[in-house]
Amino acid sequence: MVAVAAVALVLGVATMGLMAASGSFHRTGPASWRGQSARCSAPAAKGRAVDVTVWDMGRMMRGPSWSPDNGRPGWYGMGMMRMVAHPLTIPAGKVTLRVVNAGTLAHEVIVLPLPAGQAAGGRVIGSGGRVSEAGSFGEASRTCGSGAGDGIDPGAAGWTTVTLRPGRYELLCNVRGHYAAGMYTELDVTR
Repeated sequence: MVAVAAVALVLGVATMGLMAASGSFHRTGPASWRGQSARCSAPAAKGRAVDVTVWDMGRMMRGPSWSPDNGRPGWYGMGMMRMVAHPLTIPAGKVTLRVVNAGTLAHEVIVLPLPAGQAAGGRVIGSGGRVSEAGSFGEASRTCGSGAGDGIDPGAAGWTTVTLRPGRYELLCNVRGHYAAGMYTELDVTR
């Protein structure tokens, strides 16, 4: 079990390194966040745009200890999922989050205020493998659409427009087990 987990971790790090080296984490044109066209693309931003890419290690992540019913994170708890936003600092006002799912599982992006002194990734995870969404400013979880839905399918985009005041925010995926697996990032909003 330890050897299999070590191999999965090495492969995950290697894959992320290759994605970073190839520029897959940055948007260079419409619907090209991961170097290929997504099934759909977000419309022009209302206000400022924040481009978010989410991905996972797919089938490699489903180790022997993972079960959606047993509440244990299994390999998901090894940080084998990621969320990258660009830019990470924006001025206050209307913001459109444009999310592309470059993974093999459905994902979402929730916008939550980040309390003073708390780092992204530091929220308490409940017994259902999710964090509280109390105080949410919005979410992008609709495949090829805006707002809340059932998750953004692999290869597709989703988006939402929110109004943010100056402060620190956490963008996170709240699908069961995904937050614990590393699907979060900080977004700073300035005056």
